[in-house]
Amino acid sequence: MRLGVMFDRDLPPESLIPFCRHLDAAEVDDVWVVEDLGWTGAISSAATALAVTEHLRVGIGITPAPLRNPALLAMELGNLARLHPGRLAAGIGHGVQDWMRQVGALAPSPLTLLAETITAVGELLRGETVTLEGKAVRLDGVRLAHPPAVVPPLLAGVLRPRSLELSGRLAQGTILPDGVGSGKIEEALALTGGGDHELVVFVNLYVGDDAATVTALAAGSAEFLKIAPDEVVMAVGSAEEAADQVRSLWEAGAHTVVVRPFGPDPLPQVDLLLAELR
Repeated sequence: MRLGVMFDRDLPPESLIPFCRHLDAAEVDDVWVVEDLGWTGAISSAATALAVTEHLRVGIGITPAPLRNPALLAMELGNLARLHPGRLAAGIGHGVQDWMRQVGALAPSPLTLLAETITAVGELLRGETVTLEGKAVRLDGVRLAHPPAVVPPLLAGVLRPRSLELSGRLAQGTILPDGVGSGKIEEALALTGGGDHELVVFVNLYVGDDAATVTALAAGSAEFLKIAPDEVVMAVGSAEEAADQVRSLWEAGAHTVVVRPFGPDPLPQVDLLLAELR
């Protein structure tokens, strides 16, 4: 069972370095960076996080396939994996469709694009020469000059059944968004095949008693997941209550739980959670 902490997109980018250094000295396995339209790029964030830490695995959650040519994505991931072997986990997803529309990158078939991207990136990272005449991805004899000795796992950031099945077939892991509970975890395990396929679950973390904050966090996740706010699972309340919720996600089958601490000063909340989980 792994514990990760997300560097939230609303935090100032320059605070990433002290954030990661703090976690590198704590009892945490991962730090995760995001790539959302208008916020920050995941590759530059991951490179920075890897460069200023020694122990943490750095997860990318997630790069949208419509924004990333698979050859370029493999080049970037391969470079990071060469420089920091065994410390990278790369999430790739469909991308939020409204955001993809905003930048003119909306895919006719997001599922096909994701499948072909994961396939091509994985083959390139393994040092293969790739020719693919797909419906969405076209490569002609492309290979990496410096493929990594330790190939980073590719994880699909997905939610729906067909996408989960795709992840089980093509990826080494699956990332579920914040707010899901044991039922969705069980479904994901069944559709992806379980076993060595890593299941990463994001969850909002708020150690505090402000009801308005809890309500707002639940509403945001509920809107994305299209469920009722009272169905959203979060690590909120006292540090003990938050720790119990993290444990429940592990017990439900999550291999890695990544907490997303709320607010401009997130690290004290993480420290309180760690004290309860020890």
